[in-house]
Amino acid sequence: MASSLPLPALATARPRLSIAAFPMIDEIVKAALPQWRRLHPQVDIEVVSRQYGDHHTAMTTALSTSVYLPDVMALEASYLGRFSSGGGLERLAGPPYQAETLKDGFVGYAYAAGLNAQGQPVAVPTDIGPGTLLYRLDLLEKSGLQVTDLTPSWEAYVEAGARIKAATGAYLMANAQALKDILIRTGIGPDEGLYFGRDSQVLVTSPRFVRAFTLAREVRRRKLDARVTAWSNEWAEGFRRGRLATELSGAWMVGQMANWVAPDTRGLWRAAHLPGATFVGYGGTFYAIPRRSDPARKPLAWDLIRLLALDPGLQLAAFKSQDAFPALLATHDAPFFDEPLPFLGGQRARQLWREAARRIGPVRVHKQNNFADEVVGTELDNVMDRGKDIGLALADAARLLERRARR
Repeated sequence: MASSLPLPALATARPRLSIAAFPMIDEIVKAALPQWRRLHPQVDIEVVSRQYGDHHTAMTTALSTSVYLPDVMALEASYLGRFSSGGGLERLAGPPYQAETLKDGFVGYAYAAGLNAQGQPVAVPTDIGPGTLLYRLDLLEKSGLQVTDLTPSWEAYVEAGARIKAATGAYLMANAQALKDILIRTGIGPDEGLYFGRDSQVLVTSPRFVRAFTLAREVRRRKLDARVTAWSNEWAEGFRRGRLATELSGAWMVGQMANWVAPDTRGLWRAAHLPGATFVGYGGTFYAIPRRSDPARKPLAWDLIRLLALDPGLQLAAFKSQDAFPALLATHDAPFFDEPLPFLGGQRARQLWREAARRIGPVRVHKQNNFADEVVGTELDNVMDRGKDIGLALADAARLLERRARR
């Protein structure tokens, strides 16, 4: 009788998780893969990276069609309202996730931004952008000014800008729209959103919008802004040539300035809290699980999110390599926060940003925030460039938003 040979073992596919991300975040995820492999040597990770805008468009399509859904998706803060309100994200409250137990481990406003309209967590924060004022020390000195002339109030900031322009010819800021963007975030009431209240009540005719439009119009009237768009070539050249005296942005901007926007201006810049004791956030990143992704892989997806968002070593590594300011409070006492920043003339500015992060208040997100940004920005242009009355501009914006609010 012929001897029988054993049948070859059938190859089994290794489990694979996919995470969809955008530049910078993709590098952070890749840097975490060695640690993931130690924890889950049998599970591969596929990082699907697209440019920022393309990524969020693709995620919108994936959630609405349930096609090409990743197991984990990274989301930028400005898109979070649209995603968290649509029901496409997994609710992370209760078993098996219990994300509500993580609340005290994060900067308060960042955790709150990851909640849906029912107050349930649907996204976990990883990095944040504490707002800061960056200013050219040399231009202030040539104008006979100190930083304390810029920071007492927003009105003082504008007046200091007029003195800088008269003494040096430099503009106070790139575009007056940036001033509006901060001031509408100042004085938001409890349980309010930026543009909408709890029941989608439109808030754009409130005093904070009137003040924001008034001061932005004053900056434009006095020719204190360069009228250039952020991230444009003209914007970058303004920094390189000393034509822009200040920048209002998130703490991450220092890394952008040092690495590619204006590296030759190293040592000329300093950081301060925003004028008028204003504390706001500029962006941030969150991780979420699509509700309709493969249920069998959701426990692993949650393990990946926990690793990326809760491991202090990985969080600090991302801060050091990508300027991703951590939302995780367990990192905030690390010696890295006390190190001097060469681009800021040796200033220990991370201490400043850490304080700001803890003083930023929560703001309710709304699915129509991005649309409201466009509407309000257009009406401010009408005020600054075409002389439209502020009250009429805000009333027109309110009418558009009221029609869109509950879609």
